[in-house]
Amino acid sequence: MKPLLSGLDTIECAYYLHAGANCKLDFETLRVQRETMRQSKHPESGVLELGGMEFMLSPNGTKSGYPFLISNQDCTIQFGEFNDPSFFVKYSSFALWNKGAKFLHQRFEKWVESLGFISMRPEGLSRCDFSFDFHLEDIDFDEDSFITAAAKDSQHRKNGKVQTFTFGRDEVVLRVYNKSDEIEEASGKYWLYPLWQGQTENVWRVEWQVRKETLKRFGLRTFQDLFDGYGDLLRYLVAEHTSLRVKTDDSNRSRWPVHPLWSMLADKIDTLPAQGIYREVDPQAALDETLMRMAISMEGYLKKIAAIECLKEGRPMLSQGQTIDRLIPMLEKVHNGLTWRGDVQRRMDQLRLGA
Repeated sequence: MKPLLSGLDTIECAYYLHAGANCKLDFETLRVQRETMRQSKHPESGVLELGGMEFMLSPNGTKSGYPFLISNQDCTIQFGEFNDPSFFVKYSSFALWNKGAKFLHQRFEKWVESLGFISMRPEGLSRCDFSFDFHLEDIDFDEDSFITAAAKDSQHRKNGKVQTFTFGRDEVVLRVYNKSDEIEEASGKYWLYPLWQGQTENVWRVEWQVRKETLKRFGLRTFQDLFDGYGDLLRYLVAEHTSLRVKTDDSNRSRWPVHPLWSMLADKIDTLPAQGIYREVDPQAALDETLMRMAISMEGYLKKIAAIECLKEGRPMLSQGQTIDRLIPMLEKVHNGLTWRGDVQRRMDQLRLGA
């Protein structure tokens, strides 16, 4: 068992830009070029030079509503004159491993500035994939060796041999898979071989795909946030989201020893930049959660009121709306206008100050 490589494999980011008075990007010319390419059906007509960089211009817009899509080896850029955010960029795996996230982000900022765009607000990270590659001669674990908080999991086999374990979906997805096989069968990313210190076989990747809301929970909104503290997020993921264990006869799986691979992974994560943030508290989300819990309690009370009213009136059922109609007169009876303002203010202060 040997660690080989770790880093960012994919980043998606929204940029909020405004075309300045001297903007050099002519959207109408782009529309004409795109339409010409669509009609000619010649890929070479889609080559586009912008700000000293070359791209391929797609003949179509994107499913997410951007009219223009351009790409090169380093990134894919969706953009539009009236879209908000105006630019949405996906940085490629090749570029991130060979040039680095900081370089790519700074180059993009300089590029749009050279085209005459002005930043209106900080960029917003939408997705980050964190990857850790290991050389594993033998796989001594299976799907039951993982303890996970994910509601969904799956595995992929080929010729009876497991190649991929997947846990979670949407916001957080963990994949533990044979990257060597994936390169040979699908991606063709042979440029990873030199980065793997000469290894070409039995390389397994532990990869966390994390999206916007979870990134925000750990204060990772911008590239600088990412550079300063992504270790906080990964420490949570490796310890609480999913862990790999060594099976024993103990019926309590949480007491199984942590697998050496996971210990090695945790040791690596402990060296990454961190701010000590366990979870960033969103005050608005906390209030919404409190409201939802109160609504659940109130729904229970409404059901009890409905039951009482049905017994009193000798009827089989009351709807929620009918029950609320009966509750309102009772609330009016107990309401005290003289104390309402003071009581509400006191509760606001308690919520605001955490008392």
